Amino acid sequence: MARMKFLCDSERCIECNGCVTACKNANETEWGIQRRRVVTLDDGEIGKEVSISVACMHCTDAPCMAVCPTDCFYPTEDGLILHNKDACIGCGYCLYACPFGAPQFPQQGAFGARGKMDKCTFCAGGPESDPVLEQQKYGANRLREGKLPLCAEMCSTKALLAGDAQQVADIFRERVVYRGHRNSAWGAADHEADQSEQLAKNAADLAYDATQSV
Repeated sequence: MARMKFLCDSERCIECNGCVTACKNANETEWGIQRRRVVTLDDGEIGKEVSISVACMHCTDAPCMAVCPTDCFYPTEDGLILHNKDACIGCGYCLYACPFGAPQFPQQGAFGARGKMDKCTFCAGGPESDPVLEQQKYGANRLREGKLPLCAEMCSTKALLAGDAQQVADIFRERVVYRGHRNSAWGAADHEADQSEQLAKNAADLAYDATQSV
């Protein structure tokens, strides 16, 4: 059984927020709920600024599931972490436990006054057997139709990848090898270093040619 995962290629993300809009359109979430957002790191710093699209990462050992007092979270066979809104009491523990800030609440307030928690479902719906109620509570169930999450499908630069974890990793690995990263697959490429190395290689080739022609 495939394990479904997200991965955002920071060098391809252009901060267009198309994934955010696609998520909103697909799931028709209420006002104040932002299942996906684009975060920019080192904003304004030339050569360092990168943007990534962030949502629930459907962790293998999900901290939100570990702290929930009502066990409203549950894993699927595809490795997704979904939730049962009927069991949610709005305590907010999952929000504090999640390193990605994925759990969302429609209201701000004390214990029990936040409303039902909402988060990215990887467009896999929820536990409702009635498709209409499932759509209303949890949004689109595109996986049932054999489709990937709309956020990934609508990404204009294919920065946001979604699907089988192994296939996603293979795609990203090919990109990293093609770009020739040295220090990190996640940071911006050191184009100046690449140019310097190419110039040095060209100089070495010219020097070798010169010795051969003598």
